[in-house]
Amino acid sequence: MSDMDDKNTTSLARRHFLKSSAGIAIAGLSAATISTELQAGTQWKKPNKHHSEKHFWKQVQKQFSLDKKTTYMNIGTTGSMPKSVLNSYDHNNRIVAKNPWDMQGKFGSWPYVSEMVAQIAPGFGAQPHEIILSRNTTDGMCSILHGLHFEAGDVILTTHHEHVAANSPFHILSQRTGVEVVYLDIPVFTKDNPITEQDFLDVFANAVVEYGSRVRLICFSHITYKTGTALPAKRICQEVAIPNAIPTLIDGAHTIGMFDLNFNDIGCDFYAGSGHKWQCGPGATGILFVRDNASRLDEYWADRDNPLWFVNSSLGHADYLGTQLQLQYIGNDNYPAKQALCDACLLWDDIGREKIEARVLQLSQLCKTLLVEAFPDAQLYAPNIASLSSGLTTFNPFEDQHDLAQLTAFRDRLREETGFIVRTTDFKLLSSDAEDVHALRISTHLFHSEQDVIQLVDAMTTVYQNI
Repeated sequence: MSDMDDKNTTSLARRHFLKSSAGIAIAGLSAATISTELQAGTQWKKPNKHHSEKHFWKQVQKQFSLDKKTTYMNIGTTGSMPKSVLNSYDHNNRIVAKNPWDMQGKFGSWPYVSEMVAQIAPGFGAQPHEIILSRNTTDGMCSILHGLHFEAGDVILTTHHEHVAANSPFHILSQRTGVEVVYLDIPVFTKDNPITEQDFLDVFANAVVEYGSRVRLICFSHITYKTGTALPAKRICQEVAIPNAIPTLIDGAHTIGMFDLNFNDIGCDFYAGSGHKWQCGPGATGILFVRDNASRLDEYWADRDNPLWFVNSSLGHADYLGTQLQLQYIGNDNYPAKQALCDACLLWDDIGREKIEARVLQLSQLCKTLLVEAFPDAQLYAPNIASLSSGLTTFNPFEDQHDLAQLTAFRDRLREETGFIVRTTDFKLLSSDAEDVHALRISTHLFHSEQDVIQLVDAMTTVYQNI
């Protein structure tokens, strides 16, 4: 075969891959002809303006193949791929398995990734060069935290409710560089302790005053996985961090696919999120936002040479390639998975991210309201306040908030006897507390209905009464 024939063959294979992956999502979203690789009934056809909201969300629910014998409400751990995304993911894996040499240097090439990123970046309020398709939140967090040029005596401000994705690299950084990690006690909502956005602002602002110019990074979760509280990320960035020339790294594991995000509007420097949770993409996928090639570090960290090293990269030495490509390229990658994530993102864009956020928060508000009515003596830890709420609801119906065995037994009976799947979580009200508080954590998402929430609370009441 000639070089020209080989070029034509690989070009055709690549076009076929794009047609059956991104093309599937786009075609489905525009109600155009669906690829024959899709099974009947899996495509998304947006209801017209004459259809009711109830009909709209029923059509969305049909895109998921969740077990109908259960009601899955643990999206905070992992989501479920829509049928169309799952089918194209399977199809693209088969293409790669069938012609692995033809794939070499094609689907793994920068132009191909660039096409994917260019499609989804607007849905996150970002420029294409600011988005990296990572492996998960931890991958994004570690790439930034271990890449930043910390020195002994530097201070990182964070909270006492962070995930191990941050806490583990914090620990290593403190050992390797001598950086001081300050775990700030953030307010926790209870029925006896109402909280406001300003409470969070004050915690970070006071710490910046206390530690002064030593503060080199503010890092926090947009939504805490422990309680489901949504922190006022935009205000922390724009009212505390930016005026004090402090870069920000946000753990957005629970916001990608739940909230209608605009990274540039938030004002953060880095934002790491998951693809497999609320965005309902495949495992080992994520999104990392790096604002304008991390250019603000040159201003904020002007005293440091190379303020950001590309430690998680096969091209860390090649500065001429630019930040995005350096962070994106980590050797051979799972490009069918990345394409599946992009397909899920395009589906969300077509449904409407603002619409999805409103739906999630509506169901979450209903869940919190019904739980308080059904369990008036229970402790709710997720604020039912619009500006601080998320799709996560945490509560404990028992008197002893520290009894994990009792709560775990309740969770297991709820699944075994009623089919509702939730999880437990643990946290400290104050970092100095000797014992953890334990709570149930419920996730409400776009494939749930009001009836699901009502039936969940009824099921919890039944199980509780029969203990």
